[in-house]
Amino acid sequence: MTSTSQIFDRTVRKFETRERLDPDDRQALHDLPYQLRTIDPNRYIVREGDRPTHSTLIVDGLAFRQKVTVEGARQILSVHIPGDFVDLEGSLLQNADHNVQALTRCQVALVPREAIVELIRSSGKIAHAMWIDTLIDGSIYREWIVNVGRRDARAAMCHLLCEFSRRLEASGMASNGGYELPMSQEQLGDALGITPVHVNRVLRDLDRDGLIVREKRFVRVPNWEKLRKVGGFNENYLHLDQVVLHPTQAAHA
Repeated sequence: MTSTSQIFDRTVRKFETRERLDPDDRQALHDLPYQLRTIDPNRYIVREGDRPTHSTLIVDGLAFRQKVTVEGARQILSVHIPGDFVDLEGSLLQNADHNVQALTRCQVALVPREAIVELIRSSGKIAHAMWIDTLIDGSIYREWIVNVGRRDARAAMCHLLCEFSRRLEASGMASNGGYELPMSQEQLGDALGITPVHVNRVLRDLDRDGLIVREKRFVRVPNWEKLRKVGGFNENYLHLDQVVLHPTQAAHA
């Protein structure tokens, strides 16, 4: 588990890829009040219809957003990693419009919504970083919609595996071309709109064709370019290291 002095380290580093933070901005993030909680896998972090009193930061572990139809079918919308505020919108919106669940055992920091609002009002740079962060979330959602609606199962799986690889690598959770696949076959099916049986078949075929190597839940990518090409993956939508310049900064860049 992360020590209390490191709770906001990943968030600060991520926001610095969104905006050029000053020392005061970094300190303001580290000074946010919070309560630490441990959430077991599949337990809810946010429930649709909740009236949020805080925003939840993932300190350790992984979480996912999802919606459930009236018939009980689940659609997983995104996966979130350490350093992500999974419900930053909860600081401004009155009701949660979707669910967030722990994908793995999570350590989370609950930050009062009043503290988030005050931070937004007092620091234009942090507000800008948070705004960019939500825009990037939207960019990822668009790719997931294309996965479900227009890519076949093989291409969609390759695209998702490429995304996990790049995001986990950027957060220090993947190395040497491999990572622990964070989702079960049922969860992968709910993300891609296919059955667990189809997921198993697709993963087996990718393994057979040399696009991935599976060792239990660990996935290694022996040929990144081949996997990327099959998935039609272009990482630009992740905006992994893009400090957005203000017009005056851009003019002198």
